Amino acid sequence: MTEGEKAAASKPAKELLALNPKEEAEFKKKVLEVKKRPKGKHLNPGVVYVGHLPVGLFETQLKSYFEQFGKVLRLRLARSKKTGGSKGYAFVEFDCDEVAKIVAETMNNYLMGERLIKCHVVPPEKVHEKLFVGSNRVFQKPKHPAVTRYNRIHTPEQVTKMTEKLLRKESKLRKRLAAHGINYDFPGFAAQVPKKQKPSDVTNASTCSDDTTPVCTPSVLERRKSMVIDDDVDDEIIIKAPAQKTEGTEQDEEDSSAEEEGEGDEEDDSESEEPSEGDKATTEDAEAE
Repeated sequence: MTEGEKAAASKPAKELLALNPKEEAEFKKKVLEVKKRPKGKHLNPGVVYVGHLPVGLFETQLKSYFEQFGKVLRLRLARSKKTGGSKGYAFVEFDCDEVAKIVAETMNNYLMGERLIKCHVVPPEKVHEKLFVGSNRVFQKPKHPAVTRYNRIHTPEQVTKMTEKLLRKESKLRKRLAAHGINYDFPGFAAQVPKKQKPSDVTNASTCSDDTTPVCTPSVLERRKSMVIDDDVDDEIIIKAPAQKTEGTEQDEEDSSAEEEGEGDEEDDSESEEPSEGDKATTEDAEAE
C-alpha cells in the first residue's frame, strides 16, 4: 500500500447525516441496519423516481448529491432531444432496494431551490428494461437545437415543405376528431395559408389595373365586349337651357308658318271642288233622259 492509501484507510469514514435534523436518530438506525448485513448476501437494486427538480441540476450534481445515501449504480436525467434542456425529472438506481426506500422517504416533499422534490420507489415490475439505456454516456448538446433551426432563414422550398407538413397533420387531426364524433371546427393553419389565385382572377386583375399598357389578347378583348355596362346609375346632371332666338330664325319661323297655312288652304279647295255622291247621281239621270 502506498502512503496515500494508508492515510485514506486510517481516516474514519464520513458520517451520514439526515437532511432533517429531527429525524437524525431514526436515519442513523436505518443506516446501521444496512451496514450490519453480511457482505456475501445478494442485494436487490432499487429505482427511485425524482421529480420536480429545480433548474440547474444535471447528471453530475444529482449523482454527487444522492451518493451520500448509498452507492448509485445508474442515473438517468430526462432531457429534451431538441433543445437538450432538462425535463425536470430523473431515475436513480441504488444497489440496495432498502436504501432506495430510505431515499424516497427522506427526499419526498424536500424543499430544494424553491421547489418541493417528489420521490417514490418504482416497483421492480414497472421498471422498463430500456429505462437506463445510454445513461453511462456523457450527454452532448445537439448541434442544431430546435430554436436555432426554427429561427434560421428558410428558403421558399423549405417554407413550402413545412406548410404542406403542417396542413397534412391538421387534416389528420380533423379526421380523427370526426371519427370520434366530435364536431369541432377551428381555423387552424389552413386559414393562415394564402389562397391561390385562379387564372381568371389574374386576367381580370390585368384588365382592371392602372398600368398604361394593359394586356390586349383576343380573350381579353372578347371579355371586354361581353361586359355589361349598367346605365341605370347616371351621376351626370344635364341642364337644358332655352334656345335664344335671333332675327334670322324669327323670319324663318314666320315663312314656314305661312307655307303651312297656304298648304292648308289648298287642301280645303281641292276638297270643295270634288262633287258629292248626290250631285253625281243627278247628273247621271239627266244624261240618261
